[in-house]
Amino acid sequence: MKVALASDHGGVHIRKEIRNLLEEMGIEYQDFGCNCESSVDYPDYALPVAQKVANGEFDRGILICGTGIGMSISANKVKGIRCALVHDVFSAKATRQHNDTNMLAMGERVIGPGLALEIAKVWLTTEFEGGRHARRIEKLTNYEEQNL
Repeated sequence: MKVALASDHGGVHIRKEIRNLLEEMGIEYQDFGCNCESSVDYPDYALPVAQKVANGEFDRGILICGTGIGMSISANKVKGIRCALVHDVFSAKATRQHNDTNMLAMGERVIGPGLALEIAKVWLTTEFEGGRHARRIEKLTNYEEQNL
């Protein structure tokens, strides 16, 4: 698995923790910044990372901002992306099992680093269940193909 990672200024601390987790898990990743705590625009980081996941350069992506909302909205503008905003472990597992999400968004101002690490680990290790869920993902993909 290869993971693309990015944050805006509101997510730099948790992004560093996630980098450490990826290294511990032996997961290949690339960090796309930002490397500052001064204000930057979240679409400048979310959109390029989402595009890299959508075109297959990376298998999955993790985005962090203050709330995770801006990053998730931005990522979901890219065709082929299913980004879930997650702030609990149950949802992290469910979004992989049922929605086959390829991107995860979290908010540093909403959750602390310990919970963020648990969420990321569960999200990274949970497989898509397929079955009835695959039919639903196919409907989304078909809609995207016809309307974007």
